[in-house]
Amino acid sequence: GDLRSVLITSVLNLERLEVDLFRWAGRHHWVPATQHLFGGQIVGQALVAAAHAVSRDEQVHSLHCYFVRTGDPKVPVLYEVERTRTGKSFSVRSVKAIQHGKPIFTCQASFQLSQGSPVQHQFTMPTVPPPEELLTQEELIQKFLQNPNVAEGYRKRLTKIQAQDVPIDIKPVNPPDIFSSEPQEPKQLFWVRARGYIGETDMKVHCCVAAYISDYAFLGTALLPHRQYHIKFMVSLDHSMWFHAPFRADHWMLYECESPWAGGCRGLVQGRLWRRDGVLAVTCAQEGVIRVEQTPNQSKL
Repeated sequence: GDLRSVLITSVLNLERLEVDLFRWAGRHHWVPATQHLFGGQIVGQALVAAAHAVSRDEQVHSLHCYFVRTGDPKVPVLYEVERTRTGKSFSVRSVKAIQHGKPIFTCQASFQLSQGSPVQHQFTMPTVPPPEELLTQEELIQKFLQNPNVAEGYRKRLTKIQAQDVPIDIKPVNPPDIFSSEPQEPKQLFWVRARGYIGETDMKVHCCVAAYISDYAFLGTALLPHRQYHIKFMVSLDHSMWFHAPFRADHWMLYECESPWAGGCRGLVQGRLWRRDGVLAVTCAQEGVIRVEQTPNQSKL
C-alpha cells in the first residue's frame, strides 16, 4: 500500500541539465522482448519534461507523439523542451527525445488553466466485474502453466513473461484463450493501475504515469482477429492522448481498447480509461506497424 511506485521514484524521474533540457539514465524496470525502449516510457518521460516547463496551475489536456526511431535501452535519453506558446488559457510545449545525436521521438503537449463550462457529456462506461473478482495477469499465466499439455517452447515464453518486472498491475476482464488461434473481435478490457503508491499530488504526475500505462498491450488489440499469424515485427508509429477528468493512476481504472481498422501493415487502436465511478478520465489513440508471417501458427498444445 505505501511502497512508493517505481514509476515515480525511478522510471519517470528525470535529471534537469538546463532550464529546458533533461536526461534520463536510470535503471530500466522493464524492457520489452524487442530489446527496444518501451514506447510508454518515452511518452511518460517526455510529458514529465514538458510539465517542468509550465506553471503548477496548468494541466495537460492533450498530447500528440511520433516515434521516429527505435529507442536504445543501453544509453541515456535527452529530452529537449521548446516553449512553443504560452497563452492566457492554453500553452503548448514541444519535446524532442534524442539518442546517439538523433531524434527518436517528438511530442507536442498542450496545457490548460482550469475553466468551467455547461457543455459536458461522455459515453457510458462498460459494465464489467470489479477488479477484486478477477485474476491478475501473473495469476492467469500461473494457471496456464499448470496445464501439462502446454508445448515446451510456449511454456518457456510464458515463464519469461511471468518473470518480467512490469511496474503495472493488470487484470484482464475477458482473457483470451492462449491455446486457441481462433480470430477474436478486436476489443479487450482490463483493469490497470500503477504498481505501488503515488498518492495525492499534482495531477500532471498521474497523467505522466497514465501515459506510461496507456501503451502497454494497447497495439496488441489489433492482433486479436489475426491470432493465427506469427508476429515478425510490431512497433508504435504514433500515440495521442486526451485527458478529461482528474484520476489517480495508482487506483484501478478500466482500460477499454478496440481496433476499428488494420491494413497496409498498419493497425489503428483506440482506448478509453475509466475511473471506477464511471467517469471517463482519458482517451487514447495509436497507430503501429504490424508485420506477420504469411503461414499460420501451429497449435500451442
